[in-house]
Amino acid sequence: PEAVAVVCDDERLSYGELNARANRLAHHLIALGVKPDQPVAICLERSPAMVVGLLAILKAGGAYLPLDPAYPSTRLRQVLDDAGPRLLLCDAAGRAALGAEAIADLSVVDLDAATPAWADQSADDPDPHALGLTSRHLAYVIYTSGSTGTPKGVMVEHHSLVNLTVWHVQRFCRQRETCCALTAGVAFDASIWELWSALSNRSALLLSPRAAAGDPLLLLQWWRDQSLETAFLVTPLATTALEDKLINPTLEYLLIGGDRLQRVPSRLPSPLKLINNYGPTEVTVVATSGRLFSDNVVPHIGRPIANTRVYLLDAHGAPVPFGAVGELYIGGAGVARGYLNRPELTAERFIASPFVEGDRLYRSGDLARYRPDGNLEFLGRNDEQVKIRGFRIEPGEIAARLCE
Repeated sequence: PEAVAVVCDDERLSYGELNARANRLAHHLIALGVKPDQPVAICLERSPAMVVGLLAILKAGGAYLPLDPAYPSTRLRQVLDDAGPRLLLCDAAGRAALGAEAIADLSVVDLDAATPAWADQSADDPDPHALGLTSRHLAYVIYTSGSTGTPKGVMVEHHSLVNLTVWHVQRFCRQRETCCALTAGVAFDASIWELWSALSNRSALLLSPRAAAGDPLLLLQWWRDQSLETAFLVTPLATTALEDKLINPTLEYLLIGGDRLQRVPSRLPSPLKLINNYGPTEVTVVATSGRLFSDNVVPHIGRPIANTRVYLLDAHGAPVPFGAVGELYIGGAGVARGYLNRPELTAERFIASPFVEGDRLYRSGDLARYRPDGNLEFLGRNDEQVKIRGFRIEPGEIAARLCE
């Protein structure tokens, strides 16, 4: 309990303090009627209070709905209108970003209140069994970027989040009680990976300073100066860091993702290991992962992570030959429950697996092929097939769809 849990600027929270604060708030949320599977919106600037709020929602049994106060107010209101939460956790920055009209019909809990109403609540852990909480209830609802259509709320259950964090800790965290940085925005699903992997490993979660918000160079300069062994950066930021020699000298693993890597840097500083990751929001952040080397002419996206199954299928739902191009279908522990309030789209994109009884597959809409070394090569969106160059179309593969 004395170990450092969260650091932001000059503020620090120990694990004992984090747990006690989250428990008090969680008991307050339970008293306000929070139940399993209920979305609870949270809109705060990056701070220890934000981490307390996220943890409290989970402890109360709710599913957190993250809203980034840096996003345009129209986007935030669109999410609120679609998700329909009854409760909002916020601070002054969140209130300003949302606007009075957007939150007029919500019950609002101010986490920056000088004398919080939950100060006298119990600091003991709420009993998840008494709440009726199971691993199949929702942990969070996070909205896609909308880059391939209207933003959709993806519903992810606790067991999927646990699978991600356990895989990450076993694969990349050789030592406990190290430092981990939170660089992704709270409404970007990579933040889920960073935050819960750190706290489940007794690490100190380092929040980037508020002054770095919206300034990539300042963010990278801060990141470079932290004592980190494993860290994530969104692909464009990682590319800048590698090109401008802003790599943290203590770093062993640099995890990248969230965007397509066009080429592998010609020189990677030793002993850095560059890990490329692929995963739509609908499969809990990461589905495949693999180490890249400087001699990789074409970047790959590795192989399926723990308890994850990947299939490359043709237009008829049949597996393509090894080395041929197919659409990525993803099954296993990370597959989300579906889209919030979108039953038709959920039925279209989340299907029963014909390969493993009881499993569900997410149809990603992405094209890939297996390389000779067994790693997957990402080739782009299925609806952008005519733009793809550099691969040979095998007979009976996707030629018919390309001709369309």
